[in-house]
Amino acid sequence: MGIRETILGLLEKDSRLTAERIAVMTGFPEAQVAAEIAAMEKEKVILAYGAVVDWEKTDRDPVTALIEVRITPQRGQGFDRIAHRIYSYPEVKSCYLMSGGFDLMVIIEDASLKSVARFVSERIAPLDSVISTATHFILKKYKMQGTEFAPKSEDDREALFV
Repeated sequence: MGIRETILGLLEKDSRLTAERIAVMTGFPEAQVAAEIAAMEKEKVILAYGAVVDWEKTDRDPVTALIEVRITPQRGQGFDRIAHRIYSYPEVKSCYLMSGGFDLMVIIEDASLKSVARFVSERIAPLDSVISTATHFILKKYKMQGTEFAPKSEDDREALFV
């Protein structure tokens, strides 16, 4: 694995790592690590840095929904134009082109079930290219982006296998 893949793997696990800490962990010179990170940011290999948040432990507890969208691709533009229109809404956290029984998987967060339903019925379903939608609500998050939400302690883990 090259220096870029090594750095990216470490940053993906913990975006707070500094170039200095990555250099210590990998043995690469700090200046080289810093230069690679800067280059990857400039080249848009690294798009953003973020945190995985357990919103249930805060005053804000958004509703997360996965929306399957079947669409008719547009001539000369395929799925890209309609996908762009959908993912441009601030409620949309992720949007993926999929294989299988539907075309786009749209993941949104909003304040309530009602606001998610309104988003689907007023913003997605009326679009000309949309054939159908199916909405699935996340009831509980166990693991997201490689981070476990629960159980937290080894005692809790062992209790699962007794």
